Formats: sequence, C-alpha cells, structure tokens
Amino acid sequence: MVELSVVVPVYNEEENVERLYRAVAEALRGRVASYELVMVDDGSTDGSAERMDRLAAADDRVKVCHFERNCGQTSAIYAGIKKASGRLIALIDADLQTDPDDIFTLMPYMEQYDFANGKRTRRRDTWVKRVSSRIANGVRNKMTGDSIADTGCPMKLFKREVAESYYLYEGFHRFLPTLARMNGFRVVEVPVRHREREHGASKYGIFNRLFVSLMDAFVIGWLRKRVIRYTIRGE
Repeated sequence: MVELSVVVPVYNEEENVERLYRAVAEALRGRVASYELVMVDDGSTDGSAERMDRLAAADDRVKVCHFERNCGQTSAIYAGIKKASGRLIALIDADLQTDPDDIFTLMPYMEQYDFANGKRTRRRDTWVKRVSSRIANGVRNKMTGDSIADTGCPMKLFKREVAESYYLYEGFHRFLPTLARMNGFRVVEVPVRHREREHGASKYGIFNRLFVSLMDAFVIGWLRKRVIRYTIRGE
C-alpha cells in the first residue's frame, strides 16, 4: 500500500494535464514515503486522454482510467478512490486552482481526524461563482444539518477507511464531508489557498452548482435522519 493517492477527475483539461503532473510531483517529492497520481478521464473530447496515457507510460506512479463517455464528477471521483491504493487519499481538481502543496496543510489533521475538507480563502473566481457557491453551501447545510462552509472545495484529504465507507450516487461528490460524518468519521475544515484558473474553462455554472444540488440535499438530509445508531450493552 502506498502512503498517499492523489485522485483527480479530468474532463477536457488538455492544457492542464502536464502542469498537474509536474505540480503534484514537485509538491510531494521527498515529503511522503510513496505516492501515486490517479487521473480519471471523464470522457474528454480534447487531447487530455492521450496526454494522460503518455504520462502513465513514462511514470509508473501515474494511474489512468478512461470513461467511454462523460459520466460526471461524482462518477469520476468514485472510480478514482476505488482505483486508489493509498493509506491516505487526496482529492484535487485538474484546473490547479487549488495548490497540491496544500495537501500538507491538511495532513497534520489526520492525527486527530479522518477527513479534512479544504476551505478556500480569497477565492479567485467570478462573483457569480462565489455567490452561487455561498448560496448552495448555505442550502446544503440547512437541509443536511451540517456546518461545512465550503463543501465544494476540491481539496480534500481522508483516510482509506473513509473511502471504503462510501457508496456514492450522482451528485454526492458535493456531500463527501457530510457523508463521512454520517458514517461515523471525524471531520474538520481547514483553510487552503485558491488560485485563478490559467487554462481552460470551468465546467460548472449556476444551474449545476445550485439548482441541481437542491434535490440531492433533500436526499442527504433524509438519509441523515435515518442513520442507524445503536450501542450494545456490555460492550
């Protein structure tokens, strides 16, 4: 088992694939005993797949899997964490708006917690994206009873046991810290840096950030109220 798996969903990020590889390699070099970079191609239609395959052929620490068609971020994340073999699993986005170096901002918290969720400070997004994200987070917390300020932050770090507890449905990537807490794990939110996107375009807008997640939040809230909890006497 490797020490750390870095899982990245990739969809039409041709200009960022090599930058991502270099950034992860530079951030992790000499700081973990072993690592792997797991990139999941979510049905890209540009040159992302070919670039990922070239990296995997040149470096055996790179694992790649390709979807036959675009299936969405939840599917890509789920496939990635199932393919990962690390004791710890980090999630980041391919656009590099979050810095791989911040994995080590979250890592010390693994001594006391099971899941560390990044909280983006000084967000480098458009005001539309910032406002829609803030509203979406407020709605999710209201419906799920959670208190995560930035559940949409791509930077996350968690233990293998958390990954193995997940059974995800479409849209549930927005609720990973809530689901971890529902499954009995300790969750913390930690400030991380945020950078402007240098290449490519965001795949998410107001509709798929806010309105689509509304029904998902209803489902998570419903499930949370029905979590089975019991203690056996004498144990």
